[in-house]
Amino acid sequence: MASNLSALDRLRKAANLEPIKKEVTLSDGSVFEMYVSPLTMAERDRAQRLSRDDNNNFALQLLMTKALDETGRKLFSAGEIDVLKNEVKDSDLQKLMLAVITEEEEALDPKD
Repeated sequence: MASNLSALDRLRKAANLEPIKKEVTLSDGSVFEMYVSPLTMAERDRAQRLSRDDNNNFALQLLMTKALDETGRKLFSAGEIDVLKNEVKDSDLQKLMLAVITEEEEALDPKD
């Protein structure tokens, strides 16, 4: 059955950019919840510009812009980058950044 939608309209309809709940188990066993919408090319480009070709900064920029609470407000502000880098366990921060980048419905938990 042929669709009356243009190719662009079909792609936009399939995109579903609504945030989904991600749960990340932290090193202390607690679960950190956040909501993340799928990554768009424009968001990736912006994060790459801000990261200056550093993969960790790239993922951190995405975490800063994409991690939301249940009401849709950003969980982190730009002024908190140094705190995240210096006062959060690297393994926990890496898990959070990976959860933002991956498209899976649930965040990865290496213990499962």
